[in-house]
Amino acid sequence: MAFELPALPYGYDDLGEGGMSRETLEFHHDKHHQAYVTALNGFVEKDDALKGKSLEEIIAHASGRPELAPVFNNAGQHWNHIHFWQALSPRGGRLPGKLEEKIVSDFGSVAAFKDAFKAAAVGQFGSGWAWLVLGGDGRLAVTKTPNGSNPLATGEGKPLLGLDVWEHSYYIDFRNRRPDYAANFLDKLANYEFAEANLLAA
Repeated sequence: MAFELPALPYGYDDLGEGGMSRETLEFHHDKHHQAYVTALNGFVEKDDALKGKSLEEIIAHASGRPELAPVFNNAGQHWNHIHFWQALSPRGGRLPGKLEEKIVSDFGSVAAFKDAFKAAAVGQFGSGWAWLVLGGDGRLAVTKTPNGSNPLATGEGKPLLGLDVWEHSYYIDFRNRRPDYAANFLDKLANYEFAEANLLAA
């Protein structure tokens, strides 16, 4: 079965008041994400070693193998974007109780978590991602990954909430102001209920 572009879990205009426009979603979801899916399917079609594997299995198979870098990048970006669309919400920015308790316990305060996450998002040179993860020690942490990589590949923990910091994710709405884009995500768009569900499932 070929991989497919998932539908957005909200309408194209539903994130506008939170600072992400219809134009951004149309370009980012319909064009950029679709391009990763199309490229990945092309690689799978030509390589019997990839056929029948899940997305996570392809990421693990291709990780760290330079000859499979294009496969890894497109598989990683497909996985990352499936996560990212769920990490956004028209009702975002509100922390549910269990996640808030865990954040305060592990970071000291919600503000300290947001500062750490924003620093990761802004500090990722070039293209990449910022992540809230649950580490192997049972504590929450913030990390960042370049290009199409993610915590599945780096082993830095279970991804709970990820933010795309490639320029195509924010340039229409925020131009070159990545710090404002990251702060806006944390305060208005982040689907913390999705993050809490990932935490509880872990």
